[in-house]
Amino acid sequence: MARGRLRVYLGAAPGVGKTFAMLTEGRRCGERGTDVVVGLVETHGREPVERLLEGMEIVPRAAVEHRGAVFGELDVDAVVARRPEVVLIDELAHTNVPGSRNARRWQDVEEILEAGIDVVSTVNVQHLESLRDAAEEITGVAQRETVPDEFVRRAGRVELVDMAPEALRRRVACGDVYAPERVDAALSGYFRPDGLAALRELALLWAAGGAGDRLGHHRAEQRGEHRAEPGDERRAESRDEYRAGQRDEHRNEQRDEYRDERHVAGARETRERVVVALAGGPEGETLVRRAARIAARSPKADLLAVHVTTAGGPANADPARLARQRALVESLGGGYHQVVGDDVPRALLEFSRRVDATQLVLGVSRRGRLARALFRGVGVTTVASSGTVDVHMITHEEMGRAGHRPSRAALTRSRRLAGWGTALLGLPLLTAALLGVGHATLPSVILLFLLMVVCVALAGGVWPAITAAVAGFALLNWYFTPPFHSLAVTRPENLLALVVYVLVAVMVSAVVDLAARRAREAVLAGAEAEVLATLAGYVLRGEAALPSLLSRLREIFGLTSVTLLERRPAGPPGPSGENGPNGQDGSDSWRIVATGGGEPSTRPGVAGTDVVVDDDLVLAVRGWLPGTSGRRVLEAFAAEAAVALRHQRLAEQAGRLRPLAEADRMRTALLAAVSHDLRTPLASARAAVEGLRATDVDWSPRDREELLATADESLVKLDRLVANLLDMSRLQAGVLGLTLQPTALEDIVPRVVDELGPPYGRVLNNLPEDLPEIAADPALLERVLVNLVSNAVRYSPPGVAVLVGASADGDDGDGEHVEIRVVDRGPGIPEESRDRVFMPFQRLGDRDNATGVGLGLALSRGLAEAMGGTLVPDETPGGGLTMVLTLPVFPRHRAAPVPVEDP
Repeated sequence: MARGRLRVYLGAAPGVGKTFAMLTEGRRCGERGTDVVVGLVETHGREPVERLLEGMEIVPRAAVEHRGAVFGELDVDAVVARRPEVVLIDELAHTNVPGSRNARRWQDVEEILEAGIDVVSTVNVQHLESLRDAAEEITGVAQRETVPDEFVRRAGRVELVDMAPEALRRRVACGDVYAPERVDAALSGYFRPDGLAALRELALLWAAGGAGDRLGHHRAEQRGEHRAEPGDERRAESRDEYRAGQRDEHRNEQRDEYRDERHVAGARETRERVVVALAGGPEGETLVRRAARIAARSPKADLLAVHVTTAGGPANADPARLARQRALVESLGGGYHQVVGDDVPRALLEFSRRVDATQLVLGVSRRGRLARALFRGVGVTTVASSGTVDVHMITHEEMGRAGHRPSRAALTRSRRLAGWGTALLGLPLLTAALLGVGHATLPSVILLFLLMVVCVALAGGVWPAITAAVAGFALLNWYFTPPFHSLAVTRPENLLALVVYVLVAVMVSAVVDLAARRAREAVLAGAEAEVLATLAGYVLRGEAALPSLLSRLREIFGLTSVTLLERRPAGPPGPSGENGPNGQDGSDSWRIVATGGGEPSTRPGVAGTDVVVDDDLVLAVRGWLPGTSGRRVLEAFAAEAAVALRHQRLAEQAGRLRPLAEADRMRTALLAAVSHDLRTPLASARAAVEGLRATDVDWSPRDREELLATADESLVKLDRLVANLLDMSRLQAGVLGLTLQPTALEDIVPRVVDELGPPYGRVLNNLPEDLPEIAADPALLERVLVNLVSNAVRYSPPGVAVLVGASADGDDGDGEHVEIRVVDRGPGIPEESRDRVFMPFQRLGDRDNATGVGLGLALSRGLAEAMGGTLVPDETPGGGLTMVLTLPVFPRHRAAPVPVEDP
């Protein structure tokens, strides 16, 4: 099936007329004979839009219940089942209510397109993912509802609905966009003239960038022998995708070989490739969107993101941020890469040249002015060595903010205090001891002071050691270097010795501190690996349920409380498609999904640590402030908690859908089975009656009797089938009524044989004469025995009779009862399959519908249980099957029949 075509009306702001244009196009297509329906349109009370909807077919919305309220969303299944040629769907970026089929409306549209239905939709420029931050900077309104640019650019046609800012403001002032009470706030906020002009420019630039690709496709089609239809283009892409990938890979290998042979280092600018460098900081999303806009200005430009991991690990990289930035890059149609290198600028440039990048996007450093003055930094170094690659330095809100850096102290606070104490007390004591001796030479004294500095470094790290080295230099110069009690040094060799002492002391301190830091990092890495291995063990053992996971996290780190918070669904969208007042970050905007430990956090920001999983999930932790390593472990637990929550909700949804699936399976089996069983007796009866009514045939009395018998037999079969179906439906609905009364088996079994007729005459009645009366509904008991005997005769060998016997058992604690046995000598049923034969529409070993609909045994068991009895299969000694029907004996003191409603 060819994929449907997408047409999008793009607007710079709410109220420019996107929905009006979409509906106008829909009516125009309908007048041309196209089958057009309205999937979903938000009128927001606008009369022109409501007038356009008059007379158009509107698909009913799907009712989605969420927290006691019912919302109307796009019904994808109804649209696909209706199968129109074109469907109109408003507000492409809309976020569906939790519990819907998809999270976003554009995903619903994707399913409809895959079903081969054309879609016409609308979207505002602020909802495009690459322009989200730019629109937020212009309007001051954060947008959580976005559409991937790649999805919109794949549309066969994107039409810009343009309107001058002054005209749009007049529409708002006249009340054509918002209610009167919201006009003043809108004109002074979102609809400022400068803001509208900037949004209009964004929309024009974005539309112009996408028009290049579509123009190229159009010219290519014109150069061909015929104009390709969109469906043909999609099929061609699908058919040749693998071959094109192989050709590209082969060309890349040939290009690399050519460059190696000819020593070509520069990139051939055959197409634009934009690489954006991500450091894992908060500015990453801004850089990705800016790079996407740069790539969109050139036809068929590639967008690549790269993160460089140094050998020592990322200093300030946030794995959760990197994961979100990777998802953003992929939603914009780009690719994400990660490389390892000790020199970040060199690694960036090597990657850029390897992928033939023409432009490299970097963020301005977040370091302070002093740090930038002392060290060149990644940006400056990259620009100096970039060569033919254009480097863009992008400003952002985080530049100049060093942010919170994790403590780089390799030793604990007590160790550092011990080092300072050793330096402050050890040096004076050593000086006093050496002055008391009075015979030590300067080299010996320097070695002893150097030993003291090493001890300080071992105890407290680099800074106490450097301080001890400088203080030791002063003490050596004052007390042990002539002239004494003076800072002057007269002999050059003494000055050299003192300087070498300071340098050696500083280097030894740095090496000792580095070794201590590496040892501490190794211990932390081992602890982190152990915790992550424990987490993986929970997942593998199936212990990753959300409450269990949070309890494990609290136990491992000794936390006060762990709370998983979820943002409440936004209120109904306004005219611009923006969320209602519930989109704020107050305590009412969040709800507790699961918690463990003490007092839970009610919203982000009140706990000691918050880990943002995505836009709607936050893990709030009390009682612990993690370092870099602990933060990574916490983020791993947070990601697993989000997965556990999704699994839990999927399981709940599957549980709710299981009865529906079972009912659907029952209906499907019924239709498949009854299709034969209804047609066969109807066809036989009809043929017999038509033959009897024929005037051109002179039937003999014998032939006429045979035709009447055939019609009668067929109608009896049909009556039995319909009765079984009705009784089964009553049993499943719990509305089958029955009357228990004293019933004698010797009266029931002959009627069963008579009802079955001559074909079932091979039945041997072996009932004893002294059987007590049983409590049963005579009509239903007869139905049960008819089904059991007919089934036994069908599977018995020719010439072998079916035995019907019974026996009365004594009181076994449940009251007296009678066991009725229907015995055949057929193939029997394997023990593992005995329960399966009581399922509706099941015939063991059957492959077609020629032997009945498969309701007999299921109905018989249901009727037996409704009368207070049981029906179980047993093996016949010597081979075959024995069906044992057990029913209670009618109490002798009971005087009247008892009507019973099946529960």
